[in-house]
Amino acid sequence: MDFLIHHFFELTITGLALGSIYALVALGYTLVYGVLQLINFAHSEVFMYGTFAVAWIVVLVHGTGSTTESLWAAAPILILALIAAMLLSGLVALLLERVAYRPLIKKNAPKLIALISAIGASFALAEIMGLRDRIAAWFGLDDNLSNYVSPGKARDLYASPVTIDPHPISWLKIGDYTVTDVDLLVIVAALAMMFALDWFVRHTRFGRGIRATAQDPESAALMGVNSTRIIQVTFFIGGLMAGAAATLYMIRVGTTRQNAGFIFGVKAFTAAVMGGIGNLRGALLGGLILGVAENYGSAILGTEWKDVVAFVLLVLILLVRPSGLLGEALGKARA
Repeated sequence: MDFLIHHFFELTITGLALGSIYALVALGYTLVYGVLQLINFAHSEVFMYGTFAVAWIVVLVHGTGSTTESLWAAAPILILALIAAMLLSGLVALLLERVAYRPLIKKNAPKLIALISAIGASFALAEIMGLRDRIAAWFGLDDNLSNYVSPGKARDLYASPVTIDPHPISWLKIGDYTVTDVDLLVIVAALAMMFALDWFVRHTRFGRGIRATAQDPESAALMGVNSTRIIQVTFFIGGLMAGAAATLYMIRVGTTRQNAGFIFGVKAFTAAVMGGIGNLRGALLGGLILGVAENYGSAILGTEWKDVVAFVLLVLILLVRPSGLLGEALGKARA
């Protein structure tokens, strides 16, 4: 408890930064659920592919020599990595929709079948990433890949060769804690993307199509809405957000592995449910609360209890409000 009291502001800011990343990933869950009423459990692997895209781009542009850079010195390479991660995650999400969901939707299969398909796709995507070294060897790239395995770590742990060194921002002091440029970037970038997505859904033609399909798919189809195109756009946008989250994750953490998406994805799903799955603003609120609660829980109980705190909080909120903190569904969002 003493640690929490003495580091309250630091734990709050770093918790908000972590929660912002959860919220970005949670958007993918909440968008797909809002439109299809399905839980896309393979979304965690969409996020994981984004983290590898960041690592690969950094190696491609920077090389394999390890170095530590300030955030602003590394900005150009991080922007490239962001674009690559968003594109790869978006494409993986589109592939997922085409292979694992669309055939079932056309056959009007029970939702349980779609759920099983999502779990199977999740394992398949993770295992395909596990074969990356073998696939790289087919193209003669295995030597390049092996150079960025972290020395002394398990072989499947991949580290970005450029480590971002966070610097305190002298003019941004909250209580006794000086906010770092990395945490500020993560929070501001995540909020900007979420507000942009919220505006897109409320004020664009595709956004109105997403809301109409979420509210009443049959009526939307009668009004000329192309539901197949809307579902594709929904998956792609969720993938873009997961790729952005993956870049922010790599800036803060710097390493990834084949199963990096599992626990992170489960927590992002927890954030979506906590905020009210199907509600974009609920995903933001749930993510921020989860990130801060995890930090507070770790300070009081120890880091080994971090995951337990997250899920206990979820159960408590659902017992009090089963629809989540903001229960308004995507299709009922006001314009």
